[in-house]
Amino acid sequence: MADTHSYFYSSDTDKQTLHRRIVPNSTQFERQQERWNDLRDYLVDVLQEKTGLGVASWLQGSYKFHTQVRPKDKQEEFDIDLGIYFKWHGSRDDSEYSPLDLKRMVQNCLVEYAKETADATTVLNPPKDRCNRICFTEGFHIDVPVYHLEEDTDTRSLATEDDVWEDSDPKAIYLWFRDRFADDESNQVRRLIRYFKIWSVLHLDAPPSSILLTVLVADAHSLLSDDQIQGDDIAIKNVAAQISARLERSSVVSNPVDATENLNRLTDLENHHFLAALDTLVNTADRALAADTAVSSASIWAEVFKHFFPAPATETIVGADTTALSQVLFVPRVQVTATSKTNSGFSRQDIDKLGPIPRNCDIEFVLLNHSDLPDNAHVLWIVRNEGEEAEIVNDLGHHAGTNNRIARENSAYNGSHYMDVIVTIMLRGVVGFARIPITINFPPVPPRNPKKPGYTRIRKKR
Repeated sequence: MADTHSYFYSSDTDKQTLHRRIVPNSTQFERQQERWNDLRDYLVDVLQEKTGLGVASWLQGSYKFHTQVRPKDKQEEFDIDLGIYFKWHGSRDDSEYSPLDLKRMVQNCLVEYAKETADATTVLNPPKDRCNRICFTEGFHIDVPVYHLEEDTDTRSLATEDDVWEDSDPKAIYLWFRDRFADDESNQVRRLIRYFKIWSVLHLDAPPSSILLTVLVADAHSLLSDDQIQGDDIAIKNVAAQISARLERSSVVSNPVDATENLNRLTDLENHHFLAALDTLVNTADRALAADTAVSSASIWAEVFKHFFPAPATETIVGADTTALSQVLFVPRVQVTATSKTNSGFSRQDIDKLGPIPRNCDIEFVLLNHSDLPDNAHVLWIVRNEGEEAEIVNDLGHHAGTNNRIARENSAYNGSHYMDVIVTIMLRGVVGFARIPITINFPPVPPRNPKKPGYTRIRKKR
């Protein structure tokens, strides 16, 4: 049985693991933090001045829970939830402002903020039913729900587009989660939530909400023995089985701090697809855990996590006859050719590797010994990108084709990138593997937003 738990998580943050590849990098985290801090300060100042009310803020959602995950591709965005709280004594109805008044006021402030802010792109209009949204150029948006906070009773109500207050307490469920686990256990639970979140967006057209997955994973983890959570690979399989069994009994998942609220807002059909995907996950995890080599197991886990799951290190693959592949039937030989799109004089070719090459090249991969493939062999090409530039734009790879002699890609980002060629035969697993390193090296682009002092770092002075 292959040992692959280190492919999921390592304390070495430079190691390419599943967890490392699905979380924001330090640059992305810093930029997000800088922008929500500035937006918070702006909204609190302006709204207090406009309304004469006390105004506070509270980070919530995945960012607050430390379960944020990278978008599945560069067309999607990181999400941050920044609650804005208006305070007055008495009930939520004891104010001259209605829920819609306050929600529209926040919407207007976001529009004004976007005009002053170089990195703000759009403010969603019309706004979402339960929040307003502002988007930024660097691959994230900030959702801004609006609340009334009654400090005497520590209760919160959410403003909606229907001009009503809804009972909603994001702080209570955060405290429930924070206080449920010891630190070491909490770290694994947060990782598991991230794994389930990225899995769900990769496999479901209507993925469960983040808070639903958070509660399901936390509850399932609490039911497992130490042996069943030894390593994230084993824990994923057992947590998925627990969630599946629970939802088979009932699709209702009560809010742990408000038993009257069902957190599961999926339709019957969406629930059916969710359960089917969970069953597939459990079966796939069983196959991966039973695989007798690291390469075979990693290939199976890639069915679950696609290009986010790292391939075994090159040095492991080199020793394929003893440590990686138990059934080597085929050694891929790949010719790689890069041709510049902008410089007609540049072309470079090599076997099983290429680089350094500049950006803006067409790259062709040709499986030279395609005719020697074993009978019934299946070929999969997977691009796995690494490096700061690819991470900043949330483009860590993709499937690049199946059963093809030729794959075509292009060079877009500086850094080390790989085309992995995986050859499998049903019931036998991986019988051939090649990792083709592509080094892209181009003079670095100057920082888009050089640091500036104070508020001018993000927006003009008011």
